[in-house]
Amino acid sequence: MNMTMNEEHMACTPKTDSQRYRIGMFAAMNHITIKALRFYEEQGLLAPAYVEAENGYRYYTMSQMADVQQILALKEAGFTLEDIRQLRSAADTNRVLAKKRNEILGEIAELTARLARLDDYMGGSGMTVAAPVRVRTLPAFVASTLQERIASYDALFDLMPRMGAEMERLGCECALPEYCFTRYLEAGYREEQILVEIGEAVTEKKEDSGVICFREFPETEAACIYHKGSYRTLPETYAVVLRYIEENNYEIIDSIRESYIDGVWNKDSEKEWLTEIQIPVRKKILQ
Repeated sequence: MNMTMNEEHMACTPKTDSQRYRIGMFAAMNHITIKALRFYEEQGLLAPAYVEAENGYRYYTMSQMADVQQILALKEAGFTLEDIRQLRSAADTNRVLAKKRNEILGEIAELTARLARLDDYMGGSGMTVAAPVRVRTLPAFVASTLQERIASYDALFDLMPRMGAEMERLGCECALPEYCFTRYLEAGYREEQILVEIGEAVTEKKEDSGVICFREFPETEAACIYHKGSYRTLPETYAVVLRYIEENNYEIIDSIRESYIDGVWNKDSEKEWLTEIQIPVRKKILQ
């Protein structure tokens, strides 16, 4: 069947817009490459308004410029292509945007903390080691303990309210001076699935419950060092005490303890947090 030129033009023109643009022109109008437009199509983000069956030519409309600019703006805001795909198909776009906003705020907080850390170093107050290493005797004591494998270090302090509630139920009295600690029960550093034991020194040993156990800890020598500041910088202080142990011919004989003296419960600023690292040791026997 023969068609007039006008009829052919109407057949190729999308119904939603009176003007159509070939992919090259549309790319130039949006200051992006043809390759980018094809990629967006492959990823399901932006399909041409019309594709000619005979030659595969792709056409876009003026209304799709808003879609392209939205994709570009979201990419600049840190959205991945998968994020953008979900956003464009989501019924509740505000929820998706709010989630991304929270992620960005978290990144800003982390970068701000790193910047503050750098400023401390530049100002000459970067060291978080509050005292030199000393080997001292840790006295024997009885403690209520809770042992659990946690997903990450962030989950560590979620255990303490559970132990505290159970101690209160059992009528436990904390020993004085107070001694609250964490022990890491597996050798080596782990980023996740960490086996820990938290403990609190108490005045007497009671029957174990389904939540906490009571243990007697013997007297031991330990290499000890104070750490001032955020827990994120603890590895720096660990490096100091572990180097001391190696250089002074000691060997580690039991699980490392972290004793929490000041923290979020009584200090407004993490710069004021005080932790003591305690590593049970003994002198190596020289051959």
